[in-house]
Amino acid sequence: MKVTVLFFSVLREIAGTDRLEWPLDDEGLATVGELVAALEACYPGLEGWKGSLLLAVNGEYADRATRIAAGDEVALMPPVQGG
Repeated sequence: MKVTVLFFSVLREIAGTDRLEWPLDDEGLATVGELVAALEACYPGLEGWKGSLLLAVNGEYADRATRIAAGDEVALMPPVQGG
């Protein structure tokens, strides 16, 4: 059981990739927030973005309480910045 995690912009640099397959444990991660916490443990640079990440599940904006399941695609994006 896995989810696909997509990293955009500077988050891609922190993770060292733009996409990875993240295994769910036997009980499965229940929410986006739990997934993000697990990713922060592996990629400590993500912690600095904790309060400002934009999140999406299967192409739809989501929050940390959004439930996820095997096969879902979860995107992590930094906030939109003007120029």
